[in-house]
Amino acid sequence: MSKFRKGGSKELPAVNTASLPDIVFMLLFFFMVATVLRKNDVKVAQILPAADQTEKLQKDRSVYIFGGKPGEGYKQFGTEGKIQIGDKFVNINEVQPAILEEREKLRDELKDRVMVAFKVDKETNSGLVYDVKQELRQANMLKVIYITTQTEDAVTQ
Repeated sequence: MSKFRKGGSKELPAVNTASLPDIVFMLLFFFMVATVLRKNDVKVAQILPAADQTEKLQKDRSVYIFGGKPGEGYKQFGTEGKIQIGDKFVNINEVQPAILEEREKLRDELKDRVMVAFKVDKETNSGLVYDVKQELRQANMLKVIYITTQTEDAVTQ
């Protein structure tokens, strides 16, 4: 008289995996779009000076030079101002070959229009900046820009 049967083991249906490749590719695409790859690991302190007139830099034709005291994880290199080109510290006499090496990494049509972006900590000695500029002149890299932070009222000191 009962409508329900007892006993009788029923098997679970198999898991449908037809949509699994779609999910995997969707996640892969999301992480490819959302991930930002950092080009250089900055090893120097970067407190930039303030400026009231700035403009956007085209990053595809720039070679970056970082200047400043070594950062927290790089105290073994001393406390004086250092120059970083790419991912390594360079001395003044190594600036010219290092900057030419970085220029060779650019696309062929941009090599003759390259700009050197100088990102220097505001506490860095101006003699270091002057020496780097002299090396850039000898390498015929005359387009130099300075990267700063933008403020409404830049105070000149």
